[in-house]
Order: sequence, then C-alpha cells, then structure tokens
Amino acid sequence: MLDAATAQFIEAVGQLPPDKPAAVFDHALRLRRSGGREASRALRLSASEFSEIDHAVRSTLLPRADQLNAFRAGLHSDAKAVCCIAARAIRTRAKCTEEHYRVLIEPFAAAGVDTSAQPVAPPP
Repeated sequence: MLDAATAQFIEAVGQLPPDKPAAVFDHALRLRRSGGREASRALRLSASEFSEIDHAVRSTLLPRADQLNAFRAGLHSDAKAVCCIAARAIRTRAKCTEEHYRVLIEPFAAAGVDTSAQPVAPPP
C-alpha cells in the first residue's frame, strides 16, 4: 500500500493541466546533467514497491493520455517517467540524501505541486 505522501503526490500530478507536466519534464531534463541521473539511479526500491508506484502512476495518467499527447507528442510517456521517479524519491525519502531528493522533486515544486514531504533521517 502506498504511503499517504506518495499517494497524494501522484494524485496531485494527475490533476495538473497539460502545460505543467510538459514544464516539469523539461525542467527535469535540465537537472539531469546536474545530478538528476545520479539521483534517480540512487533510489533503491523492492520490486513490489517499484511495481506499486508504477501501477499507481499509470492508473492516474492513463485516462489523460490523449489530452497530454494532444498538448505535446509523447507527453503522456514523459509525464509518467518523471512522475514515477519523483514518487520513488518521496517513497524512499528516509533513505534519500537531501541533494538527491531536491533534484528529483524540484521540477514538481516549481510547477506548484505540493512536495512538502521532506526527507527524514533513516532509522539507526
């Protein structure tokens, strides 16, 4: 079961008008060179957690696929990819470094998505 912060994030992304996911994707691409690739690779989830997030994002964005792709070709796929990566960061925020968390969440915060879930120190 998704934790509340991750579920709320995915739901919020699903409500964005098409121009926002496009802006998020473009912003994430710019950040990829400055740590985004490393940050997304550092996220470690179990296969079941990975699948759960992927399913939740897919279920949220699929009904809007035509609308997103009408705004920009391939936007549905782009939005799904960046949302999944950010949702994984939120899900693993206790294990995620502040730098990695920031670079993965920043594009969504800039687009007005509530990303108030902050990384916390992992348990000892």
